[in-house]
Formats: sequence, C-alpha cells, structure tokens
Amino acid sequence: MSQQSSTTRRGFLGQAAIGVAAALVATAPADSQIVWTENQWKFPEFDPILHSKRSIRLVAECNVIEDGEVFGAVRNALNAMHYGFGAPVAQIQVVTALHGAANLMNYDDYIWQKYKVGEWFKVDDPETKKPAVRNFFYPSKAGATLHYTSTDPSNPNSEEMDSSIQGLQARGVTFLSCHMATEAQARMLIKRFQLTAQPEEIVHEMLAHTLPGVIVVPGVVGTVTMLQSVGHYSYLKIV
Repeated sequence: MSQQSSTTRRGFLGQAAIGVAAALVATAPADSQIVWTENQWKFPEFDPILHSKRSIRLVAECNVIEDGEVFGAVRNALNAMHYGFGAPVAQIQVVTALHGAANLMNYDDYIWQKYKVGEWFKVDDPETKKPAVRNFFYPSKAGATLHYTSTDPSNPNSEEMDSSIQGLQARGVTFLSCHMATEAQARMLIKRFQLTAQPEEIVHEMLAHTLPGVIVVPGVVGTVTMLQSVGHYSYLKIV
C-alpha cells in the first residue's frame, strides 16, 4: 500500500471513526483522565527508547487498521535495513506507534470479543471470514514459542517473513498505544452499546487488556514528535 492517503472503504470508515472519537474527547467531563502527566504512565520504560543509542532509529505511525498493513511495512523495513544495507540488528531500533482505529490492535482477544471490534471497524478474521472477535494480528503462526521451520529469510515460514505483533516484538520492535485514543474509544463504546459504565471504567478495563510488551503513552502524536525531535528518529506514516 502506498504511504500516501488511501481512499479504501476501510480507510474511510477508520477516518470517520477517528473524527467521532475526537469530538467525544472534546466534550468529555472535566474529571476524565484524558491528559496524563509524567508520573501517570510508565515513562521509565519509554525513556530508553526515546534516548536510544542505536544508530538507526525508525518510528512508524499508523491510525488505520487496513488488514495490518503497518506490520508488513515494518517487517519489510527491518529486512531491507539488515539484509539490503547490511545494518547490524543490534544497531536498529524500530517503534510502531498506533493510534486512532489502529490503537485497537494493541488490545487482546477479550476486548475484541466483548466489544465486537471486527464488526465495528469492518475487520474480518482471515480464518472464519467473519467479523473478527479476536486480535489475530498478535499471535505468530510459528506458535507461542516462535518455532520457525526455515532459516531462509525469503521463506514464508521464516522469522523474517513473520509480520505478527508477537514476531516483530521478538525482533526488537517496540509497540506504542495511545492513551488519548483509548479514552476516545471508551466513550465511543459507551455510546455504541448504550452502556451505563463511566468512561474511566472502560478505559481501565482496556488498559488491563493491553497486549504484552506494549507501552501506553499519553498521546501518540506528541510521542512521535518527541521521538523525532529528541530521539532523532526517522519517520514513516502508514495510511
């Protein structure tokens, strides 16, 4: 997929949902924890990423689901940098920053099933061909132990061809989740399902079901800016 703006059906739906989310955040009650201060999130976990000493640093930002195109792009970037340019793995730092609709790919199967994420964003499970009730972007086809049956980087059964979140994390990719997007999505869920729960109840539930290893940051757009200006990361936008 081109890095330029997409006019696909799913892209349009994702952008529309993002717009609704922004409006809901703008009208949120004053006591909502939409804005996080430094002591409210795991900044010590993020700081080594921000100040990484690795010579090659890339942040890939994405706000649409689009069948997980961002993960294929990150996989390809890793392979090109290492194999095509001979960059040592130990000198590559890649961060994948998900916000908007894409932020939902940071949550586990519980959230996808309970809130019918696949139906919400028109995401079909590749196995059932029905709206996804599981986050199929996370698990690797190589299994929980990541047992790859080929060492040929061009083989579909190799580590290098694995575009799952789990597989990319094993290769050192750091995933970021947007707290502001989570706040917005909680309000969208309350409206969508006519829930009686307060927004922060839904937010805490979602945060409790964040995928292993994902760092929740105050806001992805601001975080990407910090990575570029302070960490001197190169920037890739996936839309």
